[in-house]
Amino acid sequence: MTAIQREWYLYILQLASGQLYTGVTTDVQRRFAEHQSGSAKAARSLRGKGPLQLVFWCPVGDQSQALKLEYQVKKLTRLQKLNIVQQKRLPFDLTASQSFSKTT
Repeated sequence: MTAIQREWYLYILQLASGQLYTGVTTDVQRRFAEHQSGSAKAARSLRGKGPLQLVFWCPVGDQSQALKLEYQVKKLTRLQKLNIVQQKRLPFDLTASQSFSKTT
């Protein structure tokens, strides 16, 4: 029996201070709500730094691909991350053919 594979997503949040936070998840809306709530499931680095804005998200394949891509994006400069948000796509070669963005 094989496990059902879920689609993983990379997302970028903008904090009230203007800082950018990058993460990965299988459910962008759920994860964003967790971060917004400041609950125990929220990233510690985001607690008390709201309001947050979900400024970019895109499908990136499986968990392994998502974690590798997250690592690459976290190494980028702020300007390069802002370019991703503005262009609504990642500059990396992905298995997913389409990028999605949501601004709030």
